[in-house]
Amino acid sequence: MQTTPTDARTTEDVIDLLRAQHGRIRDLFDQVMNSDGQARKDAFAELRRLLAVHETAEEEIIHPMARRLPGGDGIVDDRLAEEREAKELLSELDGMDTDDPGFLKSIDKLRIDVLTHARAEERYEFDRLKDQFSPAQLKGFAAAVRAAEATAPTHPHPGTESATKNMLVGPMVAMVDRVRDLIRDAGDGSDGRGKD
Repeated sequence: MQTTPTDARTTEDVIDLLRAQHGRIRDLFDQVMNSDGQARKDAFAELRRLLAVHETAEEEIIHPMARRLPGGDGIVDDRLAEEREAKELLSELDGMDTDDPGFLKSIDKLRIDVLTHARAEERYEFDRLKDQFSPAQLKGFAAAVRAAEATAPTHPHPGTESATKNMLVGPMVAMVDRVRDLIRDAGDGSDGRGKD
């Protein structure tokens, strides 16, 4: 049976939303790996932004819900450790020229780490959350994830891998990131979101 990919912008189920974002992240890694020049720079900017807001929303909304599941603390602690490592590497890449010879090697390592992390989330968190909560609750979680993403930092900030830390430092850091993005975009003439 062929299924149509879920559109992250319109789905009302949080699990479908996050899976669709994982698909977009996979696509963006492919674009970064298979392009060069401005196209690579634009794709990386979009990837960096999506990873930053996506992980923040998971840390604020999804992981606290997953902790309620049997064995949830261990599952979430493992995901948070993976997220911190990914944020550290993404932060290094964020300061690197996308044409630097070491960029592709580092982005490929990040790609492998992030996609492995996404599969673990889908298997150990998402599937169990979908079974545990009603469609109405999943719809509410999707709205909460979108709200968290709307105010999330757009650059990686290793060390803020908890809902509490994100709530305390997130708004100020997000504002700084968004101003930084505007300045960067004004300087290079791009919109910072990449092109599809």
